[in-house]
Amino acid sequence: MAVLDVSEALKSLTSTMESIEAVIDLDQLRADIAVLEDQAAAPSLWDDPEHAQRVTSRLSLLQGQLRKIEELRSRIEDVEILFELAETESDADARREAETDLDSVRKSVAELEVRTLLSGEYDQREAMISIRAEAGGVDAADFAEQLQRMYLRWAERRGYPTEVLDTSFAEEAGIKSTTFAVKAPYAYGTLSVEQGTHRMVRISPYDNQGRRQTSFAGVEVLPVVEQTDHIEVPENEIRVDVFRSSGPGGQSVNTTDSAVRITHLPTGIVVSCQNEKSQIQNRAAAMRVLQSRLLAHQRAQEQAKMDALKSEGGNSWGNQMRSYVLQPYQMVKDLRTEHEVGNPQAVLDGDIDDFLEAGIRWRKQREK
Repeated sequence: MAVLDVSEALKSLTSTMESIEAVIDLDQLRADIAVLEDQAAAPSLWDDPEHAQRVTSRLSLLQGQLRKIEELRSRIEDVEILFELAETESDADARREAETDLDSVRKSVAELEVRTLLSGEYDQREAMISIRAEAGGVDAADFAEQLQRMYLRWAERRGYPTEVLDTSFAEEAGIKSTTFAVKAPYAYGTLSVEQGTHRMVRISPYDNQGRRQTSFAGVEVLPVVEQTDHIEVPENEIRVDVFRSSGPGGQSVNTTDSAVRITHLPTGIVVSCQNEKSQIQNRAAAMRVLQSRLLAHQRAQEQAKMDALKSEGGNSWGNQMRSYVLQPYQMVKDLRTEHEVGNPQAVLDGDIDDFLEAGIRWRKQREK
């Protein structure tokens, strides 16, 4: 990398940071933190636990944002000093170290820039993800399970807690459906671009003639409901059924009817939960999922009026959005952004950050 290239790279990073800081509004961010710190220090804070939780969570989130920006500013300055020292002393090793640091900082700045694009009403929230096997028989059930593993591995790499709320296993292999939560700030905004139909093409391990099989799985991403949403679910609008939890192959997980299925009668929305140990816990978890789906249903009704006016005929989130091809060649391609890679196994192991970034940028462009 020539000296001029380094100078241009550092100039570009500094310019990007200035744009990020302008969007975030550092003065307002610091003012918000000061207000929340005063509230958090109040002796009466925990008299209202729900309010206290909102205050402390919001404070932690904003402090983390400010700390990230300040750290990146400092790292850019450190990289510039490293290059100057390497150049002054003609130290090749120091220059290689500086180039490595520059690449790392560039990636961190790009991630922060993408985070600033998550400005939707619910983008800061945790995510509730549901995956269901669609066309393709046993291969679709196997694909659905691979997608679940992909998202759980992605969350694990980032240190994000997850909670599997319900899994319906298929008879031969894989799963019919699953619902799980990713418990991290901005999980919904980040993962919402994954919503839609995913397609896999491969030589089926379940076909004794070794034929190529195309299978499909649907991904739904919802924001986790908070108290401020006021999603009320009257008891007379739901039907609650209990049944016995079961695992792969029909093997009994427990000997009591602890699994819960809730049907919302006005909309026909059905949710279930069987991963908790008691019926009470499963009912509470199922209600959280139902509230998230009702929130999404409410938003969809409001959005439908606007979509009907669009020349493209409305929202296309439910359409096919990504292909995973394992045979006759190796490729994963996002059909909206055109982003593609040649290593499907890495993607299925949770390496989806580039797809998420491309999807977020694509969505932002469509909003303009």
